[in-house]
Amino acid sequence: MWPSDETTAVSQTILIAGSHGQVGQHVTELLGESERTARAMIRTESQADEMAARGGEPVVADLTGDVEHAVEGCDAIVFAAGSGGDDVYGVDRDGAISLIDAASEAGVDRFVMLSSMGADEPAAGPEPLRDYLIAKAEADEYLRTSDLTETIVRPGELTTDPGTGEIRAGNGLDPDSGSIPREDVARTLVTALDFEPVYGETFEILSGATPIEDALATVGSS
Repeated sequence: MWPSDETTAVSQTILIAGSHGQVGQHVTELLGESERTARAMIRTESQADEMAARGGEPVVADLTGDVEHAVEGCDAIVFAAGSGGDDVYGVDRDGAISLIDAASEAGVDRFVMLSSMGADEPAAGPEPLRDYLIAKAEADEYLRTSDLTETIVRPGELTTDPGTGEIRAGNGLDPDSGSIPREDVARTLVTALDFEPVYGETFEILSGATPIEDALATVGSS
């Protein structure tokens, strides 16, 4: 069960932005299997049945529009949304900022952000990804300066391989030294929700040999 017995599940209703995406689907399923409520934020009503089948309670809201109704009654937010390169500033930056503002206004304190390795230095990233990394960096910084309790998770290259439940976590990881299954990224996001050692932390993750919770326990000292 996620989180483990060592974690106190204070976040009972969690909004998943980007629930229909590849990472978001895993997050929705993990939370749907738990005793918590997974509120699956979707862009269109046509996605509702699929997300309900994955254990989510669908709510239609667009990150480029009004999201205030989506956050009402939530205890925490997992931002797993992505533009896929179509509108990086409108979704990956401004959409995240809009949701952060809505959370703050609604009194939702906990916010777990799916970011990207390389967002700490966008100018050093590959040219095709530069705008995306800039957008993620600006969204991350906005979250850090907000009044929310944040955790920012920056995975390396994502794969569709089955998750192993074991990762490396820290800062300064070599992006060329590995990749990580989306399923393990989702497990990391869910574990982070109520795991106090990563409150206020920004860190990178890749596949590794350490159970996720044990790896996260070392983040603050890395």
